[in-house]
Amino acid sequence: LDATGTFQDSTGHYKDVNSEFSTEEERDKLAYCVTDVPPWYLCIILGIQHCLTAFGGIIAIPLILSQGLCLQHDSLTQSHLISTIFLVSGVCTLLQVTFGVRLPILQGGTFTLLAPSMAMLSMPEWTCPAWTQNATLVNTSSPVFIEVWQSRMRALQGSIMVGSLFQVVVGFSGLIGLFMRFIGPLTIAPTISLIGLSLFESAGANAGNHWGISAMTTALIILFSQYLRRVPVPFPAYSQHKKLHTTNIYIFQILPVLLGITVSWLICYILTVSDVLPSDPNTYGHLARTDTKGDVIGQASWIMFPYPGQWGMPTVSLAGVFGILAGVISSMIESVGDYHACARLSGAPPPPRHAINRGIGMEGLGCLLAGAWGTGNGTTSYSENVGALGITKVGSRMVIVASGVLMVAMGVFGKIGAIFTTIPTPVVGGMFMVMFGVISAAGVSNLQYTDMNSSRNIFIFGFSMFSGLVIPNWIMKNPTAIATGVVELDQVLQVLLTTSMFVGGFFGFFLDNTIPGNFLYEAGGALESDEVYDLPFGISSFFQKSSWTRYIPFCPPRRPGLLDGYDANANSMDIKHLPQDQTSSHVIIAAASM
Repeated sequence: LDATGTFQDSTGHYKDVNSEFSTEEERDKLAYCVTDVPPWYLCIILGIQHCLTAFGGIIAIPLILSQGLCLQHDSLTQSHLISTIFLVSGVCTLLQVTFGVRLPILQGGTFTLLAPSMAMLSMPEWTCPAWTQNATLVNTSSPVFIEVWQSRMRALQGSIMVGSLFQVVVGFSGLIGLFMRFIGPLTIAPTISLIGLSLFESAGANAGNHWGISAMTTALIILFSQYLRRVPVPFPAYSQHKKLHTTNIYIFQILPVLLGITVSWLICYILTVSDVLPSDPNTYGHLARTDTKGDVIGQASWIMFPYPGQWGMPTVSLAGVFGILAGVISSMIESVGDYHACARLSGAPPPPRHAINRGIGMEGLGCLLAGAWGTGNGTTSYSENVGALGITKVGSRMVIVASGVLMVAMGVFGKIGAIFTTIPTPVVGGMFMVMFGVISAAGVSNLQYTDMNSSRNIFIFGFSMFSGLVIPNWIMKNPTAIATGVVELDQVLQVLLTTSMFVGGFFGFFLDNTIPGNFLYEAGGALESDEVYDLPFGISSFFQKSSWTRYIPFCPPRRPGLLDGYDANANSMDIKHLPQDQTSSHVIIAAASM
């Protein structure tokens, strides 16, 4: 330590002990902060862990979408969708960590786009033909069947690509700051909660194929994640100081979903080879067998390269675009909360405006890529991986870089996606029971940042939630009720009003901003760290040479010493409460996009 208050770390870099980026308190809590580089083997191990943490959400999306795309009985195509979403998630993760918000935050498929996608696919023109629901009538290589599902996928692709352009513009133009002034917990809570609640039919349909297996899967996930999460498991380890020894790892806390699925999967395999489960496709419980998908693993290619437009030229549906826009707005709200949470857990200062603008813009670009590649979904930040940072105490972004590379590799190796499609549907249903319940509860948890003793707030939340359930349910049962005389307008209203999160979020937004209340959303004062949020490869230094870059919302501002009157404290975007709400000053954190 020298007289200037700096010291040289083990890598030869000099760091300021008084820097706002990393206090001694943070160092005591974190093994590696956001800019630290752990050993390569630790990056790989922790990168695998992050991939496994996101595993449930990433594979759940194509499995749910396959029902709307008429692909229930085409396991090989399902495996291609899983490989594609892994590849795109990896690419988007690398882009976000390198050029986006630059925090250790993983990107993957989002449930906020799943609800409007399923609403779009449930429209009369996209309803699956009856023969696609019968496995004996489906010829997966038939040009007729291929056109049935690919036409739906192309319509979904086009809607996602057009909708993602809105997110790109909002992010890179800096408009996200304006939006966040009007979006509070009474908008976020019903929006996120209704994502999980609206998917109850999918969870029930999968679990109902064998309630015993699905209940076992749910029970195992609950056992591992809640009852055994504090139970350490000894694992062999080696170090230069201790040599060969054992170390305790909280494996149940880190991988409860993966362990629950794996154990149930194995039990289903044992029950299949011993013929305990019925082999007759018309008998209840048959879908719990592990051999119902045929030789999908053998048919899948070892190496495959998903590419843009692999399902044909995307088409655009106006109704689909409006539905996707509702999901995109919800995704942006979640991500801003995730950025602040990730910064706190990784030892970084709160993200400044230019970093948030880049992050949202890069997520929009990720959705554009996902649409072009044909995942049937977009990408967003994964809250569960943010939570993993608090468990591992490793906040290095190099770990997330390793995760991105691993997901790209998983997307290229076609056998991996094929393996996931052999998971029995009751096991998937048991996973959905937990996952969708947690999403719903995570939405409700945002109410901790508002005064729920207020009759105003109780009314807004209750009315928004109930409306988000009643209106879509009635519209679904009465699809011909909307008849304005303009077909395109009818389709737009049909998709929006059957999307629960849009209905609930709209009422929450409207009422919270029109009924006098006690919340105010404004820019707030956090310091900026050049080391964390500046662009790599000298890009920031290049931009800072010119004064005009201050007008570009996603460019790092010039240094205080280079630009007179620059105020670092005004360069952060946070969500503030009025003085009368003293319970919390934290940013609003939305649910997992999973």
